Amino acid sequence: MAEAHTQAVAGSRWGGGAAPYAIGSKKLGMWLFIISDALTFSVLILAYSYVRVASPDWPAPFPFYPAIVYASVMTFFLLSSSVTMVMAVSAAHRGNHRRAVQWLLATMAGGAGFVLLHLREWLHLIHEGVRPFSNPWGAPLFGGTFFGLTGMHMLHVTVGVIYLGVIAWGFGRKRFSSEDVEVSGLYWHFVDLVWMFLFPLVYLLSIKTP
Repeated sequence: MAEAHTQAVAGSRWGGGAAPYAIGSKKLGMWLFIISDALTFSVLILAYSYVRVASPDWPAPFPFYPAIVYASVMTFFLLSSSVTMVMAVSAAHRGNHRRAVQWLLATMAGGAGFVLLHLREWLHLIHEGVRPFSNPWGAPLFGGTFFGLTGMHMLHVTVGVIYLGVIAWGFGRKRFSSEDVEVSGLYWHFVDLVWMFLFPLVYLLSIKTP
């Protein structure tokens, strides 16, 4: 009897080929993307760390105020958006379309706030004279690695905000399922997780001392 039950379960998972590994194709595709993108960010983080350690004149250009304070506020926006994303997924699974859309819009607001503050930080550094291959404080590669690493992440956040907007529009009109909301949540949590590595590496380790 137990063997027959095992065969029945295996058949339900593999029979139609619709959900290999007992996971939806959309969710599987997103996990594969996250794994590949994690490798990309890992390489960028390792490159930044190597250049930083290999440069004896690596600058520490971020004063506690306003740079670290603004970066902390940016971090708060992303962490808060992760909470609202969880609420959106929960509401979607309960079939509450209106509430799910509201939480998705709140998540988008957090992401948009992060991008705006980050752009302000970029403009401030550019005004201070930071360029991709030069800066007024020391190691010339600081600008290139900073703009490359944080720019890559900011691009992901911007794409994520647009992605969530599409999901909110479609789910609100019942054209998307709760799985679509959950899959978008996977992407958003990944973007937030990456920032948890970048914030201390790029900002907290480069605090300007008096």
